[in-house]
Amino acid sequence: MHEDLSNLELLIRRYPDLRPCRGAIVDAYHILADCYDHGGCVFTCGNGGSAADAEHMAGELLKGFICKRPLSDEDRSALIRQDADDGAYLAERLQYGLRALCLMSQLSISTAVGNDQGGDLGPAQQLFSLGQPGDVLVAFSTSGNAKNVAYACQVAKYRGLKTIGMTGSGGGRLAELADVCIKAPSSQTYVVQEYHLPIYHCLCILIEARYFKK
Repeated sequence: MHEDLSNLELLIRRYPDLRPCRGAIVDAYHILADCYDHGGCVFTCGNGGSAADAEHMAGELLKGFICKRPLSDEDRSALIRQDADDGAYLAERLQYGLRALCLMSQLSISTAVGNDQGGDLGPAQQLFSLGQPGDVLVAFSTSGNAKNVAYACQVAKYRGLKTIGMTGSGGGRLAELADVCIKAPSSQTYVVQEYHLPIYHCLCILIEARYFKK
């Protein structure tokens, strides 16, 4: 499979403070690549602004990001054979995606778990039900100490998932629980989040380049 890490070098040039994170970013990329090479799914979680980052990352994986991902002639033809009108519309506009789900976006189950089991168990309960060996959890916590994120990491380990932690310079509990922890070089929440965005954008670009031609 094609591997192009040039966008990682571009990230480091744009954000020199992230150079110490390079090794962890490469390791995270390989975890994601191994997951998708074997047909797995990437789950994401976080709180507050980090929940928005978790949802943002999942969205970049589910459709074209910086590359178009048009359907093959075979899939286009199959859709058109199924229904000439709707199929033609879908064939022209649908794109291939990589399986991803943000555990913070599921309102009904999150509120049900919060009411019935405990407000910090939402991501863990979903992952316990959905996670399979070979899948990946990307866990965002600027302090590294969010309880619901830690519980999700524990379930990920039990279910045979790899965990990528996205945290601040301190690392917190997440640094202990994650298989790979990318520590943004700051302890201030908003600054950590400002670093997280280009990091996960870079990971999404690297993964997209692996599976889709420009």
